[in-house]
Amino acid sequence: MSESELTIRSLTARAVAAPLARPLRTASGDVPVSPLLLIDAASEEGPAGRAYIFGYTTLVLRALKAFVDDLDEVLRGRAACPAAVTDDLAARFRLMGRQGLVGMALSGLDMALWDMRGRALQRPVVELLGGEAAPVPAYDSYGIVDPVADAPALQRSVEQGFRAIKVKVGAADLDWDVKNLAGVRDVIGPDVRLMIDFNQSLTAPDALRRIRALARFDLEWVEEPVPAEDLAGHARVREGSPVPIQTGENWWFGHDMAHALAAGACDFCMPDLMKIGGVTGWLRAMGQAEAAAIPVSSHLFVEGSAHVLPVTPLAHYLEYLDLAGAVLTDPPLPADGCLTARGPGLGMDWNEAAVARYLV
Repeated sequence: MSESELTIRSLTARAVAAPLARPLRTASGDVPVSPLLLIDAASEEGPAGRAYIFGYTTLVLRALKAFVDDLDEVLRGRAACPAAVTDDLAARFRLMGRQGLVGMALSGLDMALWDMRGRALQRPVVELLGGEAAPVPAYDSYGIVDPVADAPALQRSVEQGFRAIKVKVGAADLDWDVKNLAGVRDVIGPDVRLMIDFNQSLTAPDALRRIRALARFDLEWVEEPVPAEDLAGHARVREGSPVPIQTGENWWFGHDMAHALAAGACDFCMPDLMKIGGVTGWLRAMGQAEAAAIPVSSHLFVEGSAHVLPVTPLAHYLEYLDLAGAVLTDPPLPADGCLTARGPGLGMDWNEAAVARYLV
């Protein structure tokens, strides 16, 4: 079957609250479960595509589901061409914008259509993009940790081959951050790269004060020290920081990326597939990072990120944080600290018994 022959027959959305292997604590709030919207895009020709959206809170799942249900009426009978659908929906929602729930749903739909095309050809999406399934270096991503209570988990990450680990900080005062990172560094040793994430919790002056005090722990990057939309604040912190600044997980589509790079807001960037526009949006945005010589990591969505990073110039790290494993039949697992794309499509299949168990 040719991928150009595919026609959208229907969209189905299901909301689940899936358990997380490691519930996340952050300086800006906790994520006790994984609120997901599972999208199934059926075709007239047989192959179906699937993807998921991460809602951060279960409060948005009902609205997300209703919106995707309404998109079913708009897209039924359309050719399943991700770029064409992206452009059509961008025009349709231009007056209200594509941020927030709208952007999340459109990005999820794009990923589902790419998955459908890969399944139609029985090939992984990375090959449709001109790349090959290759191991991508990953870092193990934690929330706020207790270096004593969480020492076994941190040690296990190192034993699994992760050469980089990220933890969240900023929930208390600087003394707590110093003690916390000293404990983490003692557990993981001097050879594992250590990243920290403030989750937008600081002002620029406080961020600079803390970063200068924490730089002694040999940090790979400091992530979102100030609110994501404060590009001037990020640029100010970057100018005075002895540690590279990472941001990008809250960029909506390529225009947000353009504004951030023009402002000099970061040394590294980490777009999120659900906010940058799915696979299509990722491809369109990556040239900006290449032109600015900014290394690119991924944020969440380990399954799709393993497909787009191999074709991304200046690819840096894949963030390993398993959001959907509880509802997948065969969740992707890292090997020697790397993750490799699987197929066909994006390589995901729902565990229907688990989906039924966690429906909301």
